[in-house]
Amino acid sequence: MKEMKTIGVLTSGGDAPGMNAAIRAVVRAGVNSGMHVLGIHNGYTGLMKLDMKEMDMREVSDTLHRGGTILGSARCLEFKKPEVVKSTAEQAKENGIDGLVVIGGDGSFRGARDLSLAGLPTIGLPGTIDNDIDCTDYTIGYDTALNTVSDCIDKIRDTTLSHNRCTFVEVMGKDAGYIALSAGIAGGAEAILIPEQKFDIQKDLVQMIMDCRARGKYHYIIVIAEGIGNTQEIADKTEELLRTEHDIELETKVCILGHIQRGGRPTVKDRITASQMGVHAVDLLKQGIGNRVVVKRDGKITDLDILEGLNMKKTIDADMLRLADILSL
Repeated sequence: MKEMKTIGVLTSGGDAPGMNAAIRAVVRAGVNSGMHVLGIHNGYTGLMKLDMKEMDMREVSDTLHRGGTILGSARCLEFKKPEVVKSTAEQAKENGIDGLVVIGGDGSFRGARDLSLAGLPTIGLPGTIDNDIDCTDYTIGYDTALNTVSDCIDKIRDTTLSHNRCTFVEVMGKDAGYIALSAGIAGGAEAILIPEQKFDIQKDLVQMIMDCRARGKYHYIIVIAEGIGNTQEIADKTEELLRTEHDIELETKVCILGHIQRGGRPTVKDRITASQMGVHAVDLLKQGIGNRVVVKRDGKITDLDILEGLNMKKTIDADMLRLADILSL
C-alpha cells in the first residue's frame, strides 16, 4: 500500500451549497493526517491543466457558510475520452498527486471511476441539488435548495392568493422530480408534476381546479419540475380549457425559479453532511483505497464501489407520492 503524501480535491458539474464545507473537511482532515492537499480549480479541466495550489487550514477558514465552490466548477466533455483520462492520471501522478477527491454528480463519478481504473485512487462525494444520485439517500446541497424553493413558494402564494390566480412554479429537475415533490409538499401545492409520472392537463390540472372551486378555493399553486416540458404552454393550455370548456376565466402566471436554487448559505444539514463525507473520503485515501463513492444510507455515512453505485436505479418514494395526493385534496 503506497503512503498517501499528497491528495487533490476538485468540484465538478453544477455547483451546490455545501461543496465548500466538503472542500474544507477534505483539506483539514488531510492536513491533520500529515498530507499535502492541493485544491484543483475548475474541475477536470483544471486537473488536465495542473491548475492547482496547495491549501492549508487557513485557506479554508470562513468558507463553511459560503454557497457555490471556492475551487470553481466546470463540465469537461473532453474528459470522456479514455486517452485523455489516462494521460491526465499519469500526469497527476508524475506531479506527486497520490489520490483525489471529486465532489459532483453522476457524470463526475464516471470520471472518478475512470481515473481510479487508470491508476489514480479517486473518491467521489455526491454534490448536487437534485438528489438524483442512485446510490445515496442524500446529496450535498439538496436540503438548502429545498429550503430556498419552499421560501419562494411561500412568497408566491401570498400574491397568488391576493389575486385569486393559478401560479405555475417551475423548479430544477430535468430528469428527476425530487425537488418538485418535496418542495411541493412543503409548500402546500395543489398539484405537483414530475418527470417520473405521466400527467394529463384535463385530469390533473383542470379537474383539480374545478374540485377546489367547488370547495370554495380560488387560488392554486402548481409545482413543476423543469423536465416535464414547456411550463408556459402547460399554463396557457390549462387557462384555455377552463375558459372554453367550463366558462371560467382564471389568470395563470408562470414563475421559473432557475439558478436561485443553486445559491445561498448551506443549511446546517448540508454543512454537517458535507463535513462527514469529506472526512470519510480522506480516511479511505489514507488506507490507499480508491474507486469508491461516499454515500449516506439509512442515516449513516458509508461508501460503495463507484461502478456499483452508478449501476443502481433510484426511484421516487411511493409514500411521498401518496402523501402529496392526500394533502393536495
